[in-house]
Amino acid sequence: MKAKKVEGFMQGVFLISALLSVLSIILIIIFMFAGGVPFMLEYGIADFLFGDRWSPSNTPASFGILPMILGSIFVTLGAIVIGVPIGILTAVFMAEFCPPKLHRWLKPAVNLMAAIPSIVYGFFALQLIVPIMRNFSGGTGMNMLTAMILLGVMILPTVIGLSESSLRSVPRSYYTGSMALGATHERTVMKVIMPAAKSGIISSIILGVGRAIGETMAVVLIAGNQPIIPQSITSGVRTLTTNIVLEMAYAAGEHREALIATGVVLFVFILIINGVFMFIKRKESRA
Repeated sequence: MKAKKVEGFMQGVFLISALLSVLSIILIIIFMFAGGVPFMLEYGIADFLFGDRWSPSNTPASFGILPMILGSIFVTLGAIVIGVPIGILTAVFMAEFCPPKLHRWLKPAVNLMAAIPSIVYGFFALQLIVPIMRNFSGGTGMNMLTAMILLGVMILPTVIGLSESSLRSVPRSYYTGSMALGATHERTVMKVIMPAAKSGIISSIILGVGRAIGETMAVVLIAGNQPIIPQSITSGVRTLTTNIVLEMAYAAGEHREALIATGVVLFVFILIINGVFMFIKRKESRA
């Protein structure tokens, strides 16, 4: 009888926790859309999304966020190109090729990367990557390529950790069966184990993309923060997140509403990205 009461109590605790999580998401959505959508409708959705000029201090003020949208897309795509292949290959090495003695050191190092604050990553890039970019491309060295490299590094622990867990969760019978049929270790890993772990690997990429597109403090330090459409990979760039954090402290009135609307656009972007990846994931699981 006592065990049933404890079980019922814990079920209630879990239910309340789940409801609080859902309620938090609902409140965030209400706050964002109630504060941002009216401004977008008043200013003009097309002018807001596709305007190429951001100058809130001018008269009349301009609130076009196309440069920030493109900046976020380009920086995120660059981070994916750099970080995802390295992360997945590192996970494969750690799960299937890494000697146990090396793994005991490598695994904590990857976990430590995930625990490092983003501002520390920003200072690291400011002291190391920015000078290299300055010698390579000229200018200040604070540009889109620098942000791509840094974000590619920052998503590594997420991609590596989840991908390795997915690879290790594949039933070992898959491996032994392939080896029994005469396949080599390398071919078994690449042709059997990795496809079987595809769902988890895609999930790691989704979280990595979310980390890249939502990163703020590190990007503020090294991206150049220029609200203009980037002309090349070495141009300064401003993302949606950095636009909000740079100006929200002193924004008021219409300016503040425009920044909240920028957050709405960012929120919709993340929903679209997650939706696309989840569609791909579901399609792969049915195949």
